[in-house]
Amino acid sequence: MLLPKRVKHRKQFRGRMKGDTKGGDYVAFGDYALVAMEPAWIRSNQIEACRITMSRYFRRGGKIYIRIFPDKPISKKPLEVRMGKGKGAVDHWVSVVKPGRILFEVANVTEAQAKEAFRLAGHKLPIRTKMVTREIYDEVQ
Repeated sequence: MLLPKRVKHRKQFRGRMKGDTKGGDYVAFGDYALVAMEPAWIRSNQIEACRITMSRYFRRGGKIYIRIFPDKPISKKPLEVRMGKGKGAVDHWVSVVKPGRILFEVANVTEAQAKEAFRLAGHKLPIRTKMVTREIYDEVQ
C-alpha cells in the first residue's frame, strides 16, 4: 500500500473538494488514461486494488503509470470512545481527487485492452470514471 515515508505534520484538517482539478489533467506518459468524473477521497488500498486488477489483466504486457499518491492522513478515534481527549491517531491515507484528474495511464497496449482494464479498475473506485486517449488532449492544447 502507498503511504508517505515521512511527513512534516502528522495530522491535517479535512479540507474541501470544491471545483475542478488544479493539475494532472492531461495524458503525460501513456497512450490511454482513466479520468475522474467526480470529487472523492481515494484510499491507498483502492489505488492498489486498481493496480493489481490492471496488471493481472495485461499479464506481462503493458506499462501502468499511477498519477495519484495518497499523501493526506485521515485520523480516526477508536470505537466506543467518549468525545474529547484530542484528535485520534492516523487510520489511513487518501489522495484528494477532483473532477478531471488523471488517475492511471497505460502504454504499450491496444485500445480494446485499455478500455477493458479501465472498466475493471473503475469498479474498484468509489467514483465515476472515463477513458481518454492522448489525441483528445493534444487537440485541445
